[in-house]
Amino acid sequence: MRHNKVKKRLISVISVLAVIAIVLFLVLIYKSSQTDEGQHLIQFGSRKETIHLWYTDDALTDYLNSKALEFYDNTDIRVDVKQVSGLEYLETINTASLDDNSDTPDLYILSNDSLEKAYLSGLAAELPQTAPIYNEELFSEAARNAVSYHGKYVACPMYFETSALLYNKTYLQQIADEANAAIGEDASESEEESPNEEQLVTAQQLIPSSIADILNFADQYSTPENVEYFFRWDVSDIFYNYFFIGNDISVGGAAGDDKSLINIYNTESIASLKVYQELNQFFSIDTKETNYDTIMQEFQEGRTIYTIATSDCIKKLDEAASNGEFGYEYGVAKLPDINQELTTRGMSVTNALVLNGYSAHKDSAEKFLEYLIKDANTDLYTMTGKLSAVEKDTYEDAHIAAFMQNYKMSVPVPKMLEASNFWMELEICFAKVWGGEDANTQIRQLSERIKTQLAGQPVTEETIEDPEVKLLPAVEYEEGTGELSDENPED
Repeated sequence: MRHNKVKKRLISVISVLAVIAIVLFLVLIYKSSQTDEGQHLIQFGSRKETIHLWYTDDALTDYLNSKALEFYDNTDIRVDVKQVSGLEYLETINTASLDDNSDTPDLYILSNDSLEKAYLSGLAAELPQTAPIYNEELFSEAARNAVSYHGKYVACPMYFETSALLYNKTYLQQIADEANAAIGEDASESEEESPNEEQLVTAQQLIPSSIADILNFADQYSTPENVEYFFRWDVSDIFYNYFFIGNDISVGGAAGDDKSLINIYNTESIASLKVYQELNQFFSIDTKETNYDTIMQEFQEGRTIYTIATSDCIKKLDEAASNGEFGYEYGVAKLPDINQELTTRGMSVTNALVLNGYSAHKDSAEKFLEYLIKDANTDLYTMTGKLSAVEKDTYEDAHIAAFMQNYKMSVPVPKMLEASNFWMELEICFAKVWGGEDANTQIRQLSERIKTQLAGQPVTEETIEDPEVKLLPAVEYEEGTGELSDENPED
């Protein structure tokens, strides 16, 4: 009897164990199937198309990564975003392209002055007619010229840097109020009628249209107590000096790619440099003690009324204001002319998206390029502080709109390899002229050096007689303000 009970217990245990074994077996099968499915999904994901974008500026990192994720969600095309060193940037791209590595850049960001080198190396593909660059509503003529090479668009403008007149708006309003108070007192003492609106000074009228206006302003109005300088700019950097002769010279034509269009030494460039030299006696800016950072610090501290600034000033001043480190309102206006006869025009650098000629994924890369330009453009400034080259009908920020207007009127940095040292040579020329050397001689010798480089043989310029230049005569403009104009100077 006892034996039977034991036997029954054994059978029960065996049955339970069998059930457990079956359950475990089923679990293992299920997990195995899930694992296989997961592996399948991973393998499938790995087979998705991947394109690669290279860049050098760390300020773009978060922006590009976020847009890459958005693009993937919309297209299932992966974008590998990679920051690389700016040293020998094109050489690194070329090596990666020729080696046919898995991370060869299909797209990369490059300044427009290097586009000739990129194109001739096969690293910049001509963009198809469907590319957004062909939409004139998106890009100004200056932007399109920046990325064109002998009539072909070899890149797409992304963001730009240029210069503009920066002024302390708070001070101009204060000066206008004090001037109007004095006008009212004079009218009261002479028992005349109260001045009408036409007789009163507005802050807008104190925005200079010319350097001559700034000098007249200094003679006519007293400045706030904290002000040490009427007008200061970085005279050691050609980016801030170029506007003096921007309308007088041409290096490569509108697109900066034509060797036959070199016009550096002429009556207007001599005249502009002579006036530039004479400004030293008014402003006495020491090139050894001042640079852009010190100039901007002086402006932020309220020690300067007017200066020449680049587009990065907007974000810096706005952040300083939010941190309580800048207690003034400011404005941005058109670069001032020298006087009514000598007009000015600034320089610009356009950073562009380049489609690699060696890319094996041109169609997908072009789609991402178009996405960045059209769909992602709205976030560029807020995430990076960079000003998009894409035009808009309206701008929420008047300062950005002002820089865009200056950009539209600017001269793109030339892209000719043979003239790549022109900017250094021009900067040296300006430094010598500011230091007192003969303006005519310096600009003539500069022209001879550049033309000799391009021609491959010595070129001698026929000396031009010094023009008679009035020392910044007062200017009577119809509008009398520094308001921006949409008119582009003729090349």
